[in-house]
Amino acid sequence: MEKYAVIVAGGSGLRMGTTVPKQFLEINEKPVIWYTLNTFLESFDDLEIILVLPQHHVETGKTIIADTIDPNRIHITIGGATRFHSVKNGLELITKHSIIFVHDGVRCLLTTDLIQRCFRGAMDRGNAIPAVVPFDSLRIETFNGNEIVDRNKVRVIQTPQTFYSDIIKTAFEQDYHEAFTDEASVVEQLGIKIHLIEGEETNIKITRPLDLLIAEKVLEERALGLS
Repeated sequence: MEKYAVIVAGGSGLRMGTTVPKQFLEINEKPVIWYTLNTFLESFDDLEIILVLPQHHVETGKTIIADTIDPNRIHITIGGATRFHSVKNGLELITKHSIIFVHDGVRCLLTTDLIQRCFRGAMDRGNAIPAVVPFDSLRIETFNGNEIVDRNKVRVIQTPQTFYSDIIKTAFEQDYHEAFTDEASVVEQLGIKIHLIEGEETNIKITRPLDLLIAEKVLEERALGLS
């Protein structure tokens, strides 16, 4: 089965308080997106990557790609006005029947094990969406105030969200709607059941300065074989 990863890296540095987009910030002298790209390249020898970048950061992206373990398997396309349109641009480059991963470029701590489990889950059931149980107590606002939510019935959704190509490409032929917060919500609009698999606690999205410190610590422990 052909394998493609559409990696969306169109974020800004606003919440980081930097002028450098978060996907290009460095952890241990390597950009965040560099770790993401290499993990996907390591997961399968035959996986191709579509890296979706803002137009004005294409040259930066090319420099980072050249430093990965297999630059020839990475292709760049330009992002759109929203995540939906950026993913759609990436999908348009894929014409073969395949399994497609869609991943946030700043989730740089995912493992090859998660990618491979997503692949197997999508092969078996058509899609596989990684998710984890929240640790915090949760409440939902109601007409009368708020009430407790059973956190065991709630899941925090992650990426890579993984699908058969015919499913996700058909889903992205729909018109954009603001309710489309991720790829699963787009596919679900077709009436397709979404299947969750166990995600990873360390598969965090780098959005704040604290996240960079966490990522650095996780990568150090992995290098030492401690996690």
